[in-house]
Order: sequence, then C-alpha cells, then structure tokens
Amino acid sequence: MTNQRIASIDVARGLVMLLMTVDHVRETFFMQHQVSDPMDLAATSPALFFTRLSAHFCAPMFVFLTGLSAWLYANPASGPRDPTSFLVKRGLLLVTMEIVVVNFAWSGSFTPAILYLQVIWAIGLAMLTLALLQRLRLAVLAALGVLIVGGHNALAGVAFEPGSVAASVWTILEQRGYLLETPLRVKVSYPVLAWIGVILLGYACGPLFARAAAPLRRRRCLMLGGSLCLALLVLLRTVNAYGEPVPWTVQADALHKVMAFVNFTKYPPSLDFLLLTLGCGVLVLAWLDARDTAFTRIAAVFGGAPLFYYLLHLYVLLGLGRMAAAASGVSRADVTAVWQIWAIAAALVAALYWPTRRFGQYKRTSHRAWVKYL
Repeated sequence: MTNQRIASIDVARGLVMLLMTVDHVRETFFMQHQVSDPMDLAATSPALFFTRLSAHFCAPMFVFLTGLSAWLYANPASGPRDPTSFLVKRGLLLVTMEIVVVNFAWSGSFTPAILYLQVIWAIGLAMLTLALLQRLRLAVLAALGVLIVGGHNALAGVAFEPGSVAASVWTILEQRGYLLETPLRVKVSYPVLAWIGVILLGYACGPLFARAAAPLRRRRCLMLGGSLCLALLVLLRTVNAYGEPVPWTVQADALHKVMAFVNFTKYPPSLDFLLLTLGCGVLVLAWLDARDTAFTRIAAVFGGAPLFYYLLHLYVLLGLGRMAAAASGVSRADVTAVWQIWAIAAALVAALYWPTRRFGQYKRTSHRAWVKYL
C-alpha cells in the first residue's frame, strides 16, 4: 500500500463491513432462535451476546470514518475545495436509498408493513448536517461533537405532545419511535442527533490524516484519544454515573459481570456506548496505521467500496434466505447454532470479495461522476 494513512481508513472501514456482515447473517438466518433482545442477559447465551456486541462497533466507526473521509475530500493534495455539494448529494442519495433500496432488501417488498429508517438514513442526515456546519472552525466542530455526544443523554426526559410537529422532530433527533403510523407506518430506528456528533468528531480529526501529518504524531493522538475514552467509560460505569440509562448490576459469575458492564443502549447510542465503540475503534485505527498484511489488504477491498458491498450483501442475503426457505419447504430457514452464523458470514465474504474488488478498481479508475458516490 503506497499511502498507509489512507489505507488504514479503508482497512478500518472494511473491518466494520465484515462485522456488519455477521450481524446481518444473524438477522437473516437466526431469527427463529432469537430472543426479543440479543443483549438481554437473562435470555441470551454469551455466544449470541458477544456476536451482537461485535456489531455495535460498526455504526459508530463507520459514521466517524465518514466524517474523517469528508475532511480528506475537502482537503486533497491539490488544495482545499468546498465539500458542500458532495455532502448534500451524498446525504440525499443515502436517505433515498434507505427508503427505497435498503427497505426492499430487508423486506423483499416495496410496500412493507413498516418502513424502517435505519443507519443509512442516519448517515445521510448526518452528512446533510455536516454540509451546513463544515465552514465552521475545526475547533468549533470538535466542541460541538463533544457537546452532542457527551450531552444528549441529559435530554432523555424531554417529551412533546404526541402527533405534534415538535414530537416528530424529536423522534428524528433523539426519541426512537414511529414518525408516522397511518396510513404508512414509518419507524425511526436510528435517531440522528448523536450520530451528528460522531460525524463532527470524525471531521475534526481529519487533519491527523493530512498528507503532511507525521505518522508518529497521528498514532500517538489516536492512542491518547482512545485511551481517554475507555478510561472515562470505566469511571462512569463503575460508579453508575451519567452516560448510560441502564445501570450496571453485579451478576452471578465473572462472565456475566463483564456482559453487564458492556451492555449499553444503542438506540439512541448512549455516551457509554460511544465511549466503548469509538474508544476501541480509534485504538484499532492507530494500530492499523503501521500494518500492511494480507488480511489488511483484504479488509481494505471492502472498505474501499463500502456502499457497493453493503447493498450487494443485503440482496444476496435476501436471495439466499428465500432459496433456503423454499428448498426446506418452510417459511423461514434458520440455522441452529451461533457458530454457523460466523461460518455463513465467512463464506459470504469470500464469495463477494472478487465483485467488490472489481468494482473498487473500477471506482478508482472511472471518471464517471456517479461512481464516487458508491
């Protein structure tokens, strides 16, 4: 890899895509055996719990890296350029894809019972917000990011009259729930406020990956940032202080104590949730900055064409799920063990490696404007 600072971003994003694949295989082939919440300590096995926990790192790191990549787009080697148009177009594209393309991939229908607004929608809205704010000084963006990520939990008790415009806006920003219930049911699964904070933090960290930035300083800053996040997490969680609405409680054995300690709220992501996922993620990003192996090069393939791979693997899973059900003569074909989730995910990744690599090569060499949005 000729440019390790950029390669490390693709590798980190690729690792996120691989973990995401495991979780989506779980949702496709393990729902028959699923508990109501795979993070419920009383009703789920440690294997399923930690499988789901691994996926928690995906959205925070992807949004953070989206912000970081937006700064790199705005500051190429040829000189600064205005990223507003790109961010607006990409943000609107993502919101549209969530509503039309992604929902169909999950439901197999253009008229699903419920229209879910999930992570792609949240990233799209976060990019639109970044388009409005990116002209501010980086120090201001960093302060806003810290304020939102650290302060949004204090807004948990805020509520508005059901059915009002304020309630709808609050549902989009912070309160997970139904945006519309009749005649079309629209559910906001990913309230966007915290994710706006995360994308701002990613954008503010962009200069660490500038061409002129010293690699050693970059790694030290990332390691310091990640370590501070985890130290603050341990402090807040140990004393059950601010940062997580569900307090930690002592469990019967050491394993379940660990499970309870890292069991954080994702919708919307609590401060503790983001301290864990971003803290660990940033440390991994620092570690990847000096790594060039066969595995990192494979991961970089998926990180170099993330939206293409995201859509491709969803539609392949849709087809596989339906074919497996038809072959078995059941409405839904599921596996019986958690290890099988990981095995199917590994096989799926292997099968999609070459088409993703070919598209990534095309993306880097093509001069077509639409390609850069994938």
